[in-house]
Amino acid sequence: MPVRDLTHFIAGKPSASTSGRYSDVFNPNTGEVQARVPLASSAEVDAAVADAVQAQRSWATWNPQRRARILTKFLHLVEQERESLAQLLSAEHGKTVADAHGDIQRGLEVVEFACGIPHLLKGEYTVGAGEGIDVYSMRQPLGVVAGITPFNFPAMIPLWKAAPAIACGNAFILKPSERDPSVPLRLAELFLEAGLPPGIFNVVNGDKEAVDALLHHPDISAVGFVGSTPIAQYIYSTATANGKRAQCFGGAKNHAIVMPDADLDQVADALVGAGYGSAGERCMAISVAVPVGEATADALVAKLTERVRNLTVGTSDDEDADFGPLVCSDALDRVNSYIDIAIADGADVVVDGRAFTLPGHEKGFFTGPTLLDNVPTTSRAYIEEIFGPVLTVVRADTYDEALRLPSEHEYGNGVAIFTRDGDTARDFTTRVNVGMVGVNVPIPVPVAYHTFGGWKASNFGDLNQHGPDSIRFYTKTKTVTQRWPSGIKENEGHFIIPTMK
Repeated sequence: MPVRDLTHFIAGKPSASTSGRYSDVFNPNTGEVQARVPLASSAEVDAAVADAVQAQRSWATWNPQRRARILTKFLHLVEQERESLAQLLSAEHGKTVADAHGDIQRGLEVVEFACGIPHLLKGEYTVGAGEGIDVYSMRQPLGVVAGITPFNFPAMIPLWKAAPAIACGNAFILKPSERDPSVPLRLAELFLEAGLPPGIFNVVNGDKEAVDALLHHPDISAVGFVGSTPIAQYIYSTATANGKRAQCFGGAKNHAIVMPDADLDQVADALVGAGYGSAGERCMAISVAVPVGEATADALVAKLTERVRNLTVGTSDDEDADFGPLVCSDALDRVNSYIDIAIADGADVVVDGRAFTLPGHEKGFFTGPTLLDNVPTTSRAYIEEIFGPVLTVVRADTYDEALRLPSEHEYGNGVAIFTRDGDTARDFTTRVNVGMVGVNVPIPVPVAYHTFGGWKASNFGDLNQHGPDSIRFYTKTKTVTQRWPSGIKENEGHFIIPTMK
């Protein structure tokens, strides 16, 4: 197939790049280049921001219900194109088409939440706060905001960022991953078709040059990011140093604590889905199983071994595949290197996926599922995020030891506990030092009307994604104290600070 040249999307239309720099977009199933994505110059970023500034002034005057209608129509348009979007997403990312549908659905759920913006933007009002005085607050948009999003959820996370921002009256500039940019570009076209004014949703493809241009631009008021922790730290520190709001989400090392009273068949099924789904390329993937007690560990590993060996790895369009290829060759090399590290550090290889090849797709970015037991907590394979289809087992002798592992780990994104004991679950949810907790739920991603966000090195910033925090992040509060002249006596307390006496 011919290699496609992609564009930016600025001012309501595709915009050819002028930088002369491109990055290859691969087909993960074959390893072949299927498209070229432009890498924007700082001048191209400046042009997109300038257009967004002009468009946002009018958009901010639209009443919230009108903005909600645009989002509602956008929902319907995406639903009509759901299958083609899933196919497009799968072909660039490598996740199965079924998993791509889930990617789209979780994004749409946040759009549905944002459709309630008339209610979400309502402020507070106090009548008679003082004699003849009323006080009320209003939430107003920030202006132009930006989102820098990762490859692993090319539909979901852009929509998590953009929908609340746009609903609040901001213009939004998306810098998606250069590895799978086609779905974000199509979402921009669908926003325009839904009636969103040109310039309110712009897509600027690029690398560090584009990111730095956004971080230093004086007309960008806020930046949201999802990706690795080192880059999250860089973006957060740079954005805040330039006077911007920032919410930056980094890496994860999600543990699953398995108590002796848990239903181990249920646990094994849950861990396989949470650990190997989407080839492990999820920030909420369970990558560490922590069975409590040797008997629990032996029984769990036996059940996991049977299930992991029976997993089917196939092309992303294979309806029978449990998961597909990794996104690129660098990701494949990274995953294999961590398996090597774990083995060198003394881990036991129960199932080894490194030698896997898919007949007819030998140049694709495939690896098989790997299960490692007795992984030392001093190994980089435990400490760092692998981001691949690798489940590590770290055995704990006691509940308190198991509780300490996720609590003391530098990452604090998600954690789960499997137990039938309500007292244990309650104690765990209260004491564990992690931001999102599941009880017999392996991937504790909150629903769209709650907030999503981890702790420690998994999150930089005070406000989380979607839910009520997203409205707070994308707006600023103005408080008005008013009194009308009819009840005011002349020369009354002009030099005294106002009080409510």
